[in-house]
Amino acid sequence: MAYSGLYVLGFGGHARSVADVALAAGVKCLLFVDANAMPDEEFAGFSVVSSMPHPASAGWAVFPALGDNLRRRQALESAVLHSVVLVSPTSTIGRLAEIGEGTFVGHHAHVGPSARVGRGVIINTGAIVEHECEVGAFSHISVNAIVAGRSRIGSNVLVGAGATVIDGIRVCNDVVIGAGATVVDHIVATGTYIGTPARLMRS
Repeated sequence: MAYSGLYVLGFGGHARSVADVALAAGVKCLLFVDANAMPDEEFAGFSVVSSMPHPASAGWAVFPALGDNLRRRQALESAVLHSVVLVSPTSTIGRLAEIGEGTFVGHHAHVGPSARVGRGVIINTGAIVEHECEVGAFSHISVNAIVAGRSRIGSNVLVGAGATVIDGIRVCNDVVIGAGATVVDHIVATGTYIGTPARLMRS
């Protein structure tokens, strides 16, 4: 591990998942940074502050821990320190897979061989991104969602909890796929898609 501590940007639910994975991965020191921090807030004994310490501690890195794709992008792009990749020790990463900075791979998730995952992506608990898939920057593959082999997920896409994108499908940027939906055809227009097969609910 090339850093001695981690500033966790955010203190919502996803930040707790980030902290849990970081601790499991061997990170010893955490500090949450959230503009809405309340006095004496903490998680697992680690404090919350309302702004980044100045100067930052030597050897520390940052991690954008916001579930919202746009807010996570803002946090990563405005970070003053290097952002790391955070991968749970219970996840599996296939050979030749590439994972961008600021990306989170949760407990029991899988990223298949030769998959390419962009910056600031969430591959959440139990999610599967199979072989040769591409996932664009600041997308979120939710809990237990499946993106089957050779699919292409654009940037700023949310694949909801338990949703499935079958193999070889292309999804454009700025799309929300509802929880439990099944995507069986390419999505070429921005909007929210729900159901099985997934249909446009609103653009």
